[in-house]
Amino acid sequence: MCGRFSLTKPPEAMKAVFGFENHPNLQARFNIAPSQKVAAIRLDKGGRRILSELYWGLIPNWAKDSSMASRMINARAETVAQKPSFSQSFEQRRCLVPCDGFYEWRVEGEKKQAFRIGLKGGDLFAFAAIFDRWSVPEDTRYWSKGETIETLSIITTTANRKLRPIHQRMPVILPETTYKTWLDCSSTPAALGSLLRAFPDDNMAFYRVGSAVNNVANDSPEVIQQLKNPL
Repeated sequence: MCGRFSLTKPPEAMKAVFGFENHPNLQARFNIAPSQKVAAIRLDKGGRRILSELYWGLIPNWAKDSSMASRMINARAETVAQKPSFSQSFEQRRCLVPCDGFYEWRVEGEKKQAFRIGLKGGDLFAFAAIFDRWSVPEDTRYWSKGETIETLSIITTTANRKLRPIHQRMPVILPETTYKTWLDCSSTPAALGSLLRAFPDDNMAFYRVGSAVNNVANDSPEVIQQLKNPL
């Protein structure tokens, strides 16, 4: 699965990689968690790439309330095209979630050890994601009746050989050459399905991080620092 990640690069660096045309004001994030707003790149009605912020945890447009969101932070690549909660979004509403590292935990002895995982050199990359729009049916603590809420889910697949000892699943990481196909509404199911695979392990790296990542309230550079004495 994918339950936590970081995006610490400035918007200028992101724009150079992803080619969006608006000018977002984003702060560095070191410990992004479900239910929070996350950056997402998609096409506007004119076909231009734009960066927006959507809530992490998909609420289908037909949902009666928002209770499903906590269970919909990830969509499995094997079933995303068939499940009623995801299939329409997979066909019509796809986006990229920019990232420079994500976290997984492995049991080591009597504790769970956190790892930060990403590309060699710490380069930016993108998760394959889907999004939906939900109209709030009644006033809630957070939203008003009739308000449109945009939410997303990150697609996961079987982990590659390098990451399998840490976790059996990993987010689908899209090569830069596939961004156009993923975002294009006219892409065929076959073309999209071919992208939902594990990223090559030769291009990936990971290291242990400290316990600061375990608390979602911690969102500072300390979270991504490599653990100096892991044993």
